[in-house]
Amino acid sequence: MNLSVAQTSPNEETLEGSKVETVKAAVKVGPNQIELQEFPMPDIPVDGALMKVEVAGICGTDVKMFKEPLKTGGPVIMGHENIGHIVKAGPEFVARKGFKEGDLVFVEHYVSCGKCEWCHKGEYRHCELTDWRSNPDGIRYGYSTSDKPPHLWGGFAQYMYLPWNAVIHKVPEGVTPELAGLVTPMANGIEWALFDCQVGYNSTVLIQGPGQQGLSQTIACKQAGASLIIVTGTTKDKARLEVAKKLGADYVIDVQAEDPLARIMEITGGKGVDVALDCTAGAGTMAILLGVEALKRKGGTLLIQGEMADFPNFPIGKVTTKYITIKSARGHSYRACELALQQLASKRFPLELLTTHRFGLKDTEYAIKSVGGEGAKDVVHVSLMPWM
Repeated sequence: MNLSVAQTSPNEETLEGSKVETVKAAVKVGPNQIELQEFPMPDIPVDGALMKVEVAGICGTDVKMFKEPLKTGGPVIMGHENIGHIVKAGPEFVARKGFKEGDLVFVEHYVSCGKCEWCHKGEYRHCELTDWRSNPDGIRYGYSTSDKPPHLWGGFAQYMYLPWNAVIHKVPEGVTPELAGLVTPMANGIEWALFDCQVGYNSTVLIQGPGQQGLSQTIACKQAGASLIIVTGTTKDKARLEVAKKLGADYVIDVQAEDPLARIMEITGGKGVDVALDCTAGAGTMAILLGVEALKRKGGTLLIQGEMADFPNFPIGKVTTKYITIKSARGHSYRACELALQQLASKRFPLELLTTHRFGLKDTEYAIKSVGGEGAKDVVHVSLMPWM
């Protein structure tokens, strides 16, 4: 068994009939810098595969990452929300993974070792091999350097390399690649709201931030039976807040037009909410403080994303007095992805409202900036389509 994540050596068995071609990709070469580059088409080992990228979703994490210095020792092909067709697959890959050429699949961004405690638990998102922050040799789609052969470690490219330990899901029949591009935020919504914070029947929920993540949380909470969903945003989020109502939010609040805490207490009759989910970007400490105040008198749950390195004067006294449980948003599990794909296939919600914009590789920089509010207007979810 080949346990290497990198390209196989020249004497290892590869698929017959592969042609020498090049692959176009949008590569981050520095802060706020994207270059179109070409890479060699990789040889595909018997336990590997090649995916033609149809859609790479762009989220707020990409916006943040785009602005930062390179952290993995070299340039990066970004893109960690990836949908595509398998175009080449080795026999061992087919036998082990159950996928074949022609299948439309969603590839998670984690590439785990399959051997550690976390992997044996099924919690491969915590595996050291996929933790690019602490392990310079770790592999994660959209984060690892393209200097590492076979280079194609991100979705902002025409093709992506799939090693034996890639985590792959079949896209259900009837779900288009563009709609399937929503599976990552949808899976996060299920993982964070339902699994981590136990939102369920008759729960009352505050969702801060009406971006693709906040809207996905809205859908997950509505599907789970929440009796009250409040979504907050800013004045520039007017269009997104309207989408939130169409997806199941009972109330929306413009935090720049009215006092959000006073309005939440008015809506809940002074009781507060069971769960507060922080899905904001760049809101600083305000969202966390509002969440603490808006939670019910005792026993609420607060989900945080860790957008800040520090939190001066954190209200630990109020957190302990109110007996608040704090959960950290940390990716998604295999089960959450499967449920998200089923949700997309159910057509219960008008999810086409989320897939608002499409761009090709040459417009990658503009696409990222649009998600960050600096480009196209009224963006919710952006689909980067390498073949446009």
